[in-house]
Amino acid sequence: MFSHPIRIYWEDTDAGGVVYHAQYLAFLERARSEWMRAQGHGQDVLRQEHGLVFAVRAMGLDFLGPARLDDALEVTVTLIECRRASAVFAQQVRRGDEVLLTAKVRVAALDAEAFKPRPIPPSLYEQLKSLETPGA
Repeated sequence: MFSHPIRIYWEDTDAGGVVYHAQYLAFLERARSEWMRAQGHGQDVLRQEHGLVFAVRAMGLDFLGPARLDDALEVTVTLIECRRASAVFAQQVRRGDEVLLTAKVRVAALDAEAFKPRPIPPSLYEQLKSLETPGA
């Protein structure tokens, strides 16, 4: 399981020092981007070498507990399904052993120029398909 560290700063919180709910979307996005980079496909590589970008198509979130100012968190990423033109990730935001948020995120493969759906290039698809952990 891939994990990306996040530290909570003032800019992430509301007036009560609790992470504002929309900020979790940025944490999830950063972790997915770093997961792709760890696979050798940073966003520039995807765009320049494959003419591809991924965009969030759907997302389900379950908020289980609050994160607070100065917390050290881990955001996990697991690829649970890879299809020809989309992928589904299971993600968690954790503080130590405590799960603060769970998410299921579907991303669509888009042509980088036209922003229209397109298939994931075969070599990238095969690599991603090999990383699937169904049911995670």
